[in-house]
Amino acid sequence: MQPQSNYPLRKLNTFGMEVSARYFAHAGSIGEIRELILDPRFNSLDQIILGGGSNMLLSRDINGLVLKNDIRGIRKIREDDQYAWIQAGAGEPWHPLVRHTIGLGLSGLENLSLIPGNTGAAPMQNIGAYGVELKDVFVELEALDRSDGSLVRFGAGDCAFGYRDSIFKGSLKDRYIIVTVTLRLSKIPEFHIEYGAITQELETMGISALTTDAVSQAVMRIRSSKLPDPARIGNAGSFFKNPLCPVSRMEELREQYPEMPVYPAGEGKAKLAAGWLIEKAGWKGYREGDAGVHPQQALVLVNYGHALGSEILGLANRIQASVEKQFGITLEREVNVY
Repeated sequence: MQPQSNYPLRKLNTFGMEVSARYFAHAGSIGEIRELILDPRFNSLDQIILGGGSNMLLSRDINGLVLKNDIRGIRKIREDDQYAWIQAGAGEPWHPLVRHTIGLGLSGLENLSLIPGNTGAAPMQNIGAYGVELKDVFVELEALDRSDGSLVRFGAGDCAFGYRDSIFKGSLKDRYIIVTVTLRLSKIPEFHIEYGAITQELETMGISALTTDAVSQAVMRIRSSKLPDPARIGNAGSFFKNPLCPVSRMEELREQYPEMPVYPAGEGKAKLAAGWLIEKAGWKGYREGDAGVHPQQALVLVNYGHALGSEILGLANRIQASVEKQFGITLEREVNVY
């Protein structure tokens, strides 16, 4: 394959950053990815794997190879009376996959509706929303080892899933390229509507008979009302993770801020709402040039047009310092910065 040179990436990242790649290529198969990552021309250069471009901030031109993982395909590889095992290519857009499985009469992904990005990024992030995480339905993935191009399988126990975390963001960061993901979904609906505003939204919709599709539609309505459309305002969704802290620290903060939302996190820890912390620190709706904090959801940093990645990053750093100073809580970026 012959990569393209000096390729503009603005349309391939949801922040809409106007940067370029020294080399760029689409790869629609395992063989094409293997060929490119083992090409000696790119061995000494940066290699960035691009999916949906929805969980990244490009702060500079990429002096290397940007490889767009376009492996597609959705297939049922096994089923029994209760479950179906679905395998999807890493290049499959996530939300259409969710809707496809709902159309098959399967349950498990409905709470993860309308999450941007592609399927290959889902296990890397252990994506989650409204009380459900990918690990709850994950079976295994296949990934290419960048060092020799070999294909390796990772089961759930191999992935070290945590809150918005996995081994692919830790000790194995940048070593493997995910090419397929297999999920086990239920033929018998298992509803999770107690988290967030799902129950209230279902009531607003006038839903009397609960279905997997109804839960998905409720989640879509909630997310659409809170999060800006990247096609209209550049953003990468939630920029920061909801922080975890010891219960003792949470109780101290609750004495000062009794209205502070808190969620159980197990093992003597509590989960705080990063958006609430950022808003309380005075950043909601803040704008400097074309870099800003969304006026409806403080967890989302936005590019109003021509912000530089370095400007978004600088704003993020100031928000982190502000929250640390006021609450003693360290916010961790959910977005990958290049």
